[in-house]
Amino acid sequence: MDYLTLSSIKNTTHTKPEKEQDHSVDVLELEEFSHTIVLHNDDVNSFDYVIDSLIEICEHSVEQAQQCTFLVHYKGKCEVKSGDYSDLLPRHQKLLSRGLTSEIV
Repeated sequence: MDYLTLSSIKNTTHTKPEKEQDHSVDVLELEEFSHTIVLHNDDVNSFDYVIDSLIEICEHSVEQAQQCTFLVHYKGKCEVKSGDYSDLLPRHQKLLSRGLTSEIV
């Protein structure tokens, strides 16, 4: 999953040798994460249990956790967290320890 982030770039233009003008330009940059946790549907866990798990483990807002849970239920799976493998592995293991079905891709 890719995210757009806002960063500032300084652009220095010389109009006169003795005076320097400073212009800041906001630029959207594409951040690419190499790994994603995918949560899969099961017929065991309740909606509330999955929502609570996503809030606690993946640091989702209530709305985000609800949306992911509905996607998992109706689509069969949903990407719930992207980032570095070292950050995702403990989250993935916590999801598994709660009886949820997930994978890192």
